[in-house]
Amino acid sequence: MERRRASEFPQELLNLFDKYVHGDIDRRGFLEGAQKFATATMTAAAIFESLRPNYAWAQQVPKDDKRVRTGSVTVESPQGNGKIECYGAAPADASPGKKYPGILVVHENRGRTPYIEDVTRRLAVAGFDALAPDGLTSLGGYPGDDEKGVAMFPKVDRAKMFEDFVAAIKWLKTRPECTGKMGAIGFCFGGGIANQLAVRLGSDLSASVPFYGAQPPAADVPKIKAALLIHYAGNDARINAGWPAYEEALKANHVDYAGYIYDGAQHGFHNDTTPRFDEKSATLAWTRTIDFFNKRLKA
Repeated sequence: MERRRASEFPQELLNLFDKYVHGDIDRRGFLEGAQKFATATMTAAAIFESLRPNYAWAQQVPKDDKRVRTGSVTVESPQGNGKIECYGAAPADASPGKKYPGILVVHENRGRTPYIEDVTRRLAVAGFDALAPDGLTSLGGYPGDDEKGVAMFPKVDRAKMFEDFVAAIKWLKTRPECTGKMGAIGFCFGGGIANQLAVRLGSDLSASVPFYGAQPPAADVPKIKAALLIHYAGNDARINAGWPAYEEALKANHVDYAGYIYDGAQHGFHNDTTPRFDEKSATLAWTRTIDFFNKRLKA
């Protein structure tokens, strides 16, 4: 299927799809709402298919790329759902004593998709020991279909899922190959988790990068000791509504942070599997992210 751009769709339609993606409406609800945008050559069903993820577009670092070594590990999570299955990627250089900073990669609200695994490998290419847990582990893991993943997500206790992510990053920190300097990055739901991890882990987390993620309560901001690099999409009123109060709290508590809003970009602009992908914004945000992690975790 040919990749289309967000600019080819009305903002109202993109907002409708955002509601579908986040489980506020089901497929039927989206199709009913999309009917007003249908044409003789583009039915509501065709619109739906054109907006859905195509994971063949997302692979920037192939699974067998010689620059990285990958693998799976099951991490015990007694405070969470008992265990969480994780996908890891690290630089291929396995020289004795070679260590790398650790970064936890937190997925969107559908489990650990191929896009998230590719992001994990991208971080490994950049010189980090990256780990991507699957919050749907207790239900069998990401089912290979986003619609099924979104439907499964509310069935997992959210508090226990968060404890699973905490267990995963603590496990990563103890790996012999890890320097102990820890970062976190998350997208959408995962962006909110990246913010929450900064609150929960305090000085045990050095850097966190939430992409269009929900903000923590202002009362929790004094607990944040990590440096933050915060990315928002310009056309994302739902998430951006919480940014002014969050920024005010960050300033009041002297948290080291930088926040960017990418004009014209849609929620999910870094995810290169859908038309919401904005190459210019995604490239700039990723460059800033790697520079930030290099400064905060490798210096």
